[in-house]
Amino acid sequence: MSDQERIKALNDRLEAAKERAAPREPKSDKSQDMSDNAWRMVLELVVGIAFGFGIGLGLDTLFGTMPIFLVTFTLFGFGGGIRLMLRTAKEVQKAHADPDGDAEETKDG
Repeated sequence: MSDQERIKALNDRLEAAKERAAPREPKSDKSQDMSDNAWRMVLELVVGIAFGFGIGLGLDTLFGTMPIFLVTFTLFGFGGGIRLMLRTAKEVQKAHADPDGDAEETKDG
């Protein structure tokens, strides 16, 4: 075996050893990220409902029409919360499809 072949074989073994020794991303970070996204989505829904409930209750108290605005704005808040949850789900899906974050952002209307 010539010196060139031996050097090449040694370099190949060194590269393989570097790949094995490279630090790997812990699996718990991925599950932590997923639970963070889940809590974010839940909070978006709850805050949307609470915000709509507050506006509806305030308007009903102001105008003296108790259930009308309360129900209407609570439903609007629910719809807004669902819309925010779907937007977050799109962001998460885009992040998992393109982990480098190089994807061009789209405007959600």
